[in-house]
Amino acid sequence: MTSRHIPGALDLVGAWTLTDAAGDYSCAATLPGDAISALHDAGLIPDPYWGRNEYDLRWIAERDWTLRRTVTLDDSAMALVLEGLDTVATVRWNGEVVLEGQNSFRTYRVDLSDVARAGENEVEIAFPSNVRAAAERQAAQPFYIPYQASNSPIPHGNMLRKVQCDFGWDWNIALAPFGVNGALRLEPLAGPRIARLDVRQDHDADGVTVSVTALVEGADGATLSADFAGQSLETVCEDGRAAFCFTVETPELWWPAGQGGQPLHDLVVRVGDVSEARRIGLRKVELLTDPDEAGSRFAFRVNGREVFMKGANWIPADALSGRISREATKGLLQSAVDAHMNMIRVWGGGRYEADWFYDLCDEMGLMVWQDFMFACNLYPSTPDFLDEVRAEVRDNVARLHHHACLALWCGDNELVGALTWFPESVKDRDRYLVNYDRLNRAIEEELKATDETALWWPSSPCPGPMNFGDSWHEDGAGDMHFWSVWHENRDFEHYRDVAPRFCSEFGFQSYPSLPAIRRFADPKDWNIAAPVFESHQKNEGGNERIAATMFRYFRFPQKFEDFVWLSQVQQGLAIKTAVENWRSLKPHCMGTLYWQLNDTWPVCSWSSLDHGGGWKLLHHMAKSFFAPVRVVAVPEGDSFRLVGVNDTAGPVELSVTAYATKLDGSAREIGTGRASVGAAAVTLAEVGGLAEDELLTIGWQGSDGTRAGDIVNPRPWKSYDLPEPGLAHEITRTETGYEITVTAQAMAFFVTFEADIPGLFDKAAFHLGPGVTSTVTFTPADPNATPTFVRRDLHAATTA
Repeated sequence: MTSRHIPGALDLVGAWTLTDAAGDYSCAATLPGDAISALHDAGLIPDPYWGRNEYDLRWIAERDWTLRRTVTLDDSAMALVLEGLDTVATVRWNGEVVLEGQNSFRTYRVDLSDVARAGENEVEIAFPSNVRAAAERQAAQPFYIPYQASNSPIPHGNMLRKVQCDFGWDWNIALAPFGVNGALRLEPLAGPRIARLDVRQDHDADGVTVSVTALVEGADGATLSADFAGQSLETVCEDGRAAFCFTVETPELWWPAGQGGQPLHDLVVRVGDVSEARRIGLRKVELLTDPDEAGSRFAFRVNGREVFMKGANWIPADALSGRISREATKGLLQSAVDAHMNMIRVWGGGRYEADWFYDLCDEMGLMVWQDFMFACNLYPSTPDFLDEVRAEVRDNVARLHHHACLALWCGDNELVGALTWFPESVKDRDRYLVNYDRLNRAIEEELKATDETALWWPSSPCPGPMNFGDSWHEDGAGDMHFWSVWHENRDFEHYRDVAPRFCSEFGFQSYPSLPAIRRFADPKDWNIAAPVFESHQKNEGGNERIAATMFRYFRFPQKFEDFVWLSQVQQGLAIKTAVENWRSLKPHCMGTLYWQLNDTWPVCSWSSLDHGGGWKLLHHMAKSFFAPVRVVAVPEGDSFRLVGVNDTAGPVELSVTAYATKLDGSAREIGTGRASVGAAAVTLAEVGGLAEDELLTIGWQGSDGTRAGDIVNPRPWKSYDLPEPGLAHEITRTETGYEITVTAQAMAFFVTFEADIPGLFDKAAFHLGPGVTSTVTFTPADPNATPTFVRRDLHAATTA
């Protein structure tokens, strides 16, 4: 784990006092944390996430606030360290200004020796209104810098180096919160200090060489020691540097999830009583962008093996930083691994996550595509702004570069496309293109200056360096964001019209599950057109698109609860269509990261995990369509091509049998296939000849032990007269939760159980044939709670 030991350091986390400038509010506040959470915890404001409270609480961000506390010191020779100072803030120590903070993504270190005193000290952190500060910075620009108003009802967030979705997004609440989100401590000025550890790996046929350079203050001539992988070294610090070189001849390599283990080795560097510790995974990551017949590749090679990346985009774990916890975040990341994901993309409108986040990804084998924090707006390129950006890049790259999980640094999210979104940049493209290039170049230069071994990608989506093409529609090179199905209200089959090399964003919305809905709406507001419900749908036209798509594919449900459930079924089918098709193109396509894994609050969105960590149906389906070995059915006219896909380390002998299945469960075999499937997708069989009342059923098994199957509907589900499935189930209490045994008398589709308490089901949205029994397990979050279960299936939801 990332850790440090500094004798004499004093933590300033814990109790502070929050007051507003007008004197209307005063309450206790816990740091790290945010002021809005503090006001709510003190009972001074209602829950921001409930109903339409958001709109009545935006006044908080329009006021000036101050955090205060006293600190008792024995020694005045101390430095103040602040991480996550959010955002524009003035820090006073005993009334003297010691810091004017401008960037929530930086780490500040301030010498207090001239203002601190032995005994009691007064500390203040004053936060002028983010809203006012942003507007003032916009007014001071040499020319107007546009922001995407449809995402951000609180304006000008692009002026501040702050979480961009704090000002709203098409899935986020808009409150512009403020506070301190990271470390807050005092360090003694006396004695040595390890300012940074630079860690590099070189892999060759003889093993791995790990080079460690410690940048040290106040230790010239002192001896430093370093322990790593069973080896201990010593060296003398000269000119503020101490270098160590470790050779591991027979390394245990770190692998992404599903490819191998994740061994981590402790690195500890000491000087005197001061130490810094890291955990290092030995691996080599390469980004392949070599030209080919289609354009150029975009693929990751890990330890010499090309790995198909399966995963999702990550946004902040909560809209309010004070509500983010390591344990809850660990659950979200574990859910990603449980669905066979091996990569997450930390999206550029959020934050560089805490050290422990990347520690967890190291342990779980989740590779991280890391955006720099710029998204969907244009940004300034004034010298003062770029100075802040360079410092931000330097701080975060130095902090995170050693992590085994870190695969790629990407300059921004969608800023190239944003050049075409605003009247100002369309009218004067040259000015805004140069403005963007200055920002992008500053990020790249500082990245390479801090870690010359870093993998860099200029923007997402992007065809390649210095290429400003349309990566929303052109699919021959680089990474792609494909949003035509959702934003243009196209059929799911449109996902088959593109062949991306790597799709780093695509998505389809659904409603949150009922437990999440209960956290923001009374049953009287359970209607998608109700004001409360619409206030939790931030994407303009989102409700209409969900309903229009449902009408296209399904018979319309009459009950609200069934409507919510069916929205999740169709979300899962949309993403399944895309992922399976693009996996069938392997190795032409080498990655799919859908939008998005998690939610910041209970909201209608593209997520597969509800706010709070519950699995939506998409996540259950992802566990299946991301399975390492799978057969996918690719429609070609009236027939289907059955394609075997294998993401494991070695070849798998894969066999498939296809059936034409009637709704009464009777089936006739229509084809078989068998082949050895390695790194490339392989066509196993081509089948056809289905009657109008028949579905395609396929079952496959692999030499690795895989046994699975799927059902494919050639026509929209609304075209079939579904039989009453005659479902029956029994519930049994177990030591860890509940087992539900369910049977069917006729074909039953998307069978799902729901509980009225938080917890996890091991499967959902599964199909049953007549006479077939399946067992579902439910593990409640609270082992002492007693759930009530509700069963759903496609027939019951659309014929009641």
